[in-house]
Amino acid sequence: MSTILRVTLGQASLAGDHDTNQDFHGALLPRGHQLASKGIALALADGISSSQVSQIASQTAVRSFLDDYYATSEAWSVRRAAERVLSAINGWLHSQTMGGDGRFEKDRGYVCTFSALILKGRDLHLVHVGDSRIYRVHTNALEQLTEDHRVRLSATESYLGRALGTGAHVEIDYRSWEAEPGETYLLATDGAYGHLQADDVHQALQQHPQDPDAAATHLVSLARSRGSDDDATLQLLRIDALPASTTLHPQLCREGLSLPPILAPRMEFEGFTILREIQVSARSHLHLAVDKASGRQYVIKTPSVDLCQDADYLDRFVLEEWIARRVDSPHVIKTWPGERPRSHLFVAMEFIDGQTLAQWMRDNPAPPLDSVRGVIEQLAHGLQALHRREMLHQDLRPENVMIDHQGTVKLIDLASAHVEGLAECHRDALVTPVPGTLQYIAPEYLLGQGGSQRSELFALAAITYQMLTGQLPYGLDLARVRSPQDLRSLRYVPVRHHRPELPTWVDAVLAKALQPDPARRQEVISEFIQDLKAPGAQFKNPRTPPLIERNPVLFWKSATALLSLTVIALIAWRILER
Repeated sequence: MSTILRVTLGQASLAGDHDTNQDFHGALLPRGHQLASKGIALALADGISSSQVSQIASQTAVRSFLDDYYATSEAWSVRRAAERVLSAINGWLHSQTMGGDGRFEKDRGYVCTFSALILKGRDLHLVHVGDSRIYRVHTNALEQLTEDHRVRLSATESYLGRALGTGAHVEIDYRSWEAEPGETYLLATDGAYGHLQADDVHQALQQHPQDPDAAATHLVSLARSRGSDDDATLQLLRIDALPASTTLHPQLCREGLSLPPILAPRMEFEGFTILREIQVSARSHLHLAVDKASGRQYVIKTPSVDLCQDADYLDRFVLEEWIARRVDSPHVIKTWPGERPRSHLFVAMEFIDGQTLAQWMRDNPAPPLDSVRGVIEQLAHGLQALHRREMLHQDLRPENVMIDHQGTVKLIDLASAHVEGLAECHRDALVTPVPGTLQYIAPEYLLGQGGSQRSELFALAAITYQMLTGQLPYGLDLARVRSPQDLRSLRYVPVRHHRPELPTWVDAVLAKALQPDPARRQEVISEFIQDLKAPGAQFKNPRTPPLIERNPVLFWKSATALLSLTVIALIAWRILER
């Protein structure tokens, strides 16, 4: 299977019975790392004939989308990147409309339809607003993949119900699916598709198998010859080859890098001077080093000798530095900023002079609530910085949290992180079956359901509980969860069992964040932090849940016992009656 994405593209556009072509189309086929990280994109827009400026709207929409989509973070999913870009474009178009004649009549403003296809990795992503269309071309039919956002008033009268530029906010259709080599897709404005049939498309493709531009030109000319008086624009996309699902992001490639030697004090390595060993574990070796160019201290992380033949491990090893370069937060560890060419596989991260949260907890076995809140709030800021980039840490535990001498809390060890933008490219790569540490991991991971931001909230709440009590909220029972039945048997141990002097609302807040069912937790981490700082009435005066919620096993045992006693009493009554 090919490791390179290859497509064939054809495009054409003809003006209607007026001087200005209000349609616009474009495509971008990048090379290098952007081909893997962002994919290829093609888009078209159709202005409305009642407006004298809609051609500006359609040009702006397509050009801005193609430029700005490729400028978004590589860590973002296609959906997030596309929706953010289109929302910004819509806002600009709407502001232009409100500054001109269109503020009184929207159909005279900067308004256009928009449809785009993005092929990233092995997946196709569709974004759509308006009544332009995207089809999948089959042997005898055209499968319409978009919905026409047009409101029909009668057989002859209709209007656009949704388009770019008509309002301050726009609802964008999105869908995705796995592509297949050999598939052909067609994007068209109404001036084209309204006068074409599936047979026309097949004949054009057969007549021009090696020249898709000629096929597209033939089709728009055919539409015009059949009476189309509107602008006609058409794009053809044929998928020639797809990358293997395990192909990694080029920037994560390890090719050409040798495994590093065993490092020792005073050794020169890749422009660093090794000072001392920090830690050696089964997963990695950590050394303190000085960058000879800047004089600053860094931690050099090298892969474990025992795992140097494990390709998946080495891929995740490289990922850590890649993530750190894309997250800018005082509460997430930073990478070495240098750009020197490398010969060996290693990771260079900032040196944090301080202690781990695990060490802090040993030094503070019963800390005041305010101290715990201060640490947890900073830790939450670090997690939120990852979440804004559509990343999950997935290994949140006290050993992966550092507190420096100024009291700044920093997340470290990003090797288990999930990056949505990379996951789209590589379905099977960079995946760990159960990431993280069992004592802190959210139960949904153990059931094979994958994680979310609410999973990170669970781990954060578990650490909060441990900081206050020195214990874990479910003891060792959480690590034994393997089925929904195990999940239902989990019993939360109240904080006040360990520290009765703490307010009752602390238990209520933590119990919600530590719910085995993620849907019953706080929606976002910021909500949890707010509850810890200023709890609402639902926590200060919590209702006592019914027995079936608190202890379903005891409830059904009691119900069964009561039913049994009732049956015995009825039998005895019948016997006495005789």
